[in-house]
Amino acid sequence: MKQILFSGMIGLILSLAGTPALIKLLARQGYGQYIRDDGPKAHHSKKGTPTMGGIAFILATLIAYFATKAITRESPTASGLLVLFLTTGLGLVGFLDDYIKVVKRRSLGLRAKAKLAGQSIVGLAFAVLALQFPDNAGRTPASEHLSFVRDFEWAVGPVLFVIFAYFLIAAASNGVNLTDGLDGLATGASVMAFGAYTFIGVWEYGQSCAYVSSATANCYDVRDPLDLAVVAAALMGSCFGFLWWNTSPAKIFMGDTGSLALGGALAGLAICSRTEILLVLLGGLFVIITLSVIIQVGSFRMTGKRVFKMAPLQHHFELKGWSEVLVVVRFWIIQGLCVAVGLGLFYAGWVTG
Repeated sequence: MKQILFSGMIGLILSLAGTPALIKLLARQGYGQYIRDDGPKAHHSKKGTPTMGGIAFILATLIAYFATKAITRESPTASGLLVLFLTTGLGLVGFLDDYIKVVKRRSLGLRAKAKLAGQSIVGLAFAVLALQFPDNAGRTPASEHLSFVRDFEWAVGPVLFVIFAYFLIAAASNGVNLTDGLDGLATGASVMAFGAYTFIGVWEYGQSCAYVSSATANCYDVRDPLDLAVVAAALMGSCFGFLWWNTSPAKIFMGDTGSLALGGALAGLAICSRTEILLVLLGGLFVIITLSVIIQVGSFRMTGKRVFKMAPLQHHFELKGWSEVLVVVRFWIIQGLCVAVGLGLFYAGWVTG
């Protein structure tokens, strides 16, 4: 358990102390946020705020993980490395998108096809690799069995699993991306989700089939549950430190660099901890906001009318007169409730499994 404490604290300290240096560097280079003209008018004051802040917590997470391994003299695991690969790879795609926006002054960033190609390469590579690297008991980081709080009995086969994993990764990364519209909103919601996955990793480790007889207990057949908790703790601590500077009034934005990385991390943790469908609840706020965009677009295309004043949903409430801080805090409460329900179902699955 020392690994979890070390990774969380190192990630927190590095992100909290390192983000101001990144703010100064980005400001000196003139890498400021572009604000759309069709967004809420109150956001125009944010124009020029340094973006690409995801660099801070991605680096903090990587350093925290590997420093923890060095301090505790434990070896990295396939599951932990794969989640970090997915996080960093999607962060790189987001960085290219942000770089084109703020440096090349092209407001839409990467072309849609190029962005999709980048996400596809990273997501598919992760999905394929996650079915490799069996341990001594034959457990691989991911399973061909889909899962809610544990694997279902039936397997979908490697091809369908890779397709499912890819769509889960794309949905999670784009969901966090859509949520990242108000100061601290996506960061705070992600802290809660990573906290949940820290708990899940610890719990699965304590009830692992590697240590508990499956004949007498509802054990979890997960390859590296403790190391997944270490990664989740590093992400939680790094995001928490970043939140100090990202909360209203934000001194820095995470940009697509951060939002795509966080979504990828959540999807990777869900896949490797065998809680893929449970992610719908643990990332409940991201799901709600994504659905608001789907409803808005679908309604406009079918009827020519809009359901919300503006999508994503957080901007609808801004246009209704809610202050930005009020929207963020209430949406954090919604995310907290979603995480509580998700963890409750996870525990219930162990009791009744």
